[in-house]
Amino acid sequence: RYLLEQDFPGMRIGPEPTTDSFIAVMYGETEGNVPGNALVVDPKKPFRKLSRFGNAFLNRFMCSQLPNQVLKSISIIDSPGILSGEKQRISRGYDFCQVLQWFAERVDRIILLFDAHKLDISDEFSEAIKSFRGQDDKIRVVLNKADQVDTQQLMRVYGALMWSLGKVIDTPEVLRVYIGSFWAHPLRNTDNRRLFEAEAQDLFKDIQSLPQKAAVRKLNDLIKRARLAKVHAYIISYLKKEMPSVFGKETKKKELINKLPEIYIQLQREYHISAGDFPEVKKMQEQLENCDFTKFHSLKPKLIEAVDNMLANKIASLMNLIRQEESNMPTEMVHGGAFDGTMAGPFGHGYGEGAKEGADEEEWVVAKDKPAYDEIFYTLSPINGKISGISAKKEMVTSKLPNSVLGKIWKLADCDGDGMLDDEEFALAKHLIKIKLDGYELPGTLPSHLVPPSHRKPFQTAE
Repeated sequence: RYLLEQDFPGMRIGPEPTTDSFIAVMYGETEGNVPGNALVVDPKKPFRKLSRFGNAFLNRFMCSQLPNQVLKSISIIDSPGILSGEKQRISRGYDFCQVLQWFAERVDRIILLFDAHKLDISDEFSEAIKSFRGQDDKIRVVLNKADQVDTQQLMRVYGALMWSLGKVIDTPEVLRVYIGSFWAHPLRNTDNRRLFEAEAQDLFKDIQSLPQKAAVRKLNDLIKRARLAKVHAYIISYLKKEMPSVFGKETKKKELINKLPEIYIQLQREYHISAGDFPEVKKMQEQLENCDFTKFHSLKPKLIEAVDNMLANKIASLMNLIRQEESNMPTEMVHGGAFDGTMAGPFGHGYGEGAKEGADEEEWVVAKDKPAYDEIFYTLSPINGKISGISAKKEMVTSKLPNSVLGKIWKLADCDGDGMLDDEEFALAKHLIKIKLDGYELPGTLPSHLVPPSHRKPFQTAE
């Protein structure tokens, strides 16, 4: 709702558990709903495989179409609210985690939403997060409603969230958590306004980059599936080879299923395959229970060779083609809705702050602090109105900024490139040091509004 800046059909937002359906929010010329059973038979939509989850799921699945500009670039799957307690979980009537896993394998970004004042991770939420295993690179975490707590409480809430996530998501890397208040109402607590703006901007950049990198991600998924298919072939052919031809098939089948972890290790050694390429043991054992091992196929080295050739050679040429196409195409970004509110104008992130301060003013922004900078300048014994690099260095290093940063500041401040600084250039250097010490980034090139008045080129008037 926050991203689209408009209601969509089937939407319900409230503090109680509201959304009880999976809603695919997609672009359409006219506003309306398509129920799940009709959706899975539509050849133009990518949901046909969802029919295997049965009517209990399809009755809780729908597509909400509306003519919103954001949806021209991305589609959004809104999942049901997570419930706590055993009763609700059992009464869903379909395998909730299996459905989540199906979507997780196909989407480009998974966003987990937490409330700043309701942080507990319920059993179902924990199971849901575990179903995203193997998709860790797609996960982002949003700590929402952060304006409802003060700074001290927010610090504690953030720490508690990271601790809870560490228990559920089993990775050595720390997940990226975006803190903010993602709704269009006034902030209750404005102490952290700047933090919320910076975090929202980072999240928007992450979402806006999705269409641009979609082809590379599809290729990445293809490689993942190809490696998994190859490993499956090794496992299945091994099980087939070990089966007796006449008697004791069922006993041998049970024995092989129990020995699966050892079979994995044996195959890893024999074919030099990484352990990370193998499917999860428990899940594989469950699936093998219902299979007839005698109907499995033997290993076909030619097919394995074809997969290896694809991974070693053809993928590389495909990657080059994608890169060429991307460089020839205009940069595709997500527009509309909340994304347009942060792109331009005085309320864009960082506008009027740091190096952008004074961009709209006629007077040189450094002028207000120049008298104080001049006092320092004249203690450095200028000759012919300029101080040498050595004199400037003595003053600039008192900021305790590293030489790499001071070198960049010198380059920006020495407008005429003569290796010396006049009073305006020195004042500019001090202003840039202040910008860096205040936690802002330095510009790559000096913006026109920061150029000292005496170094500005006069406008040429047309005769």
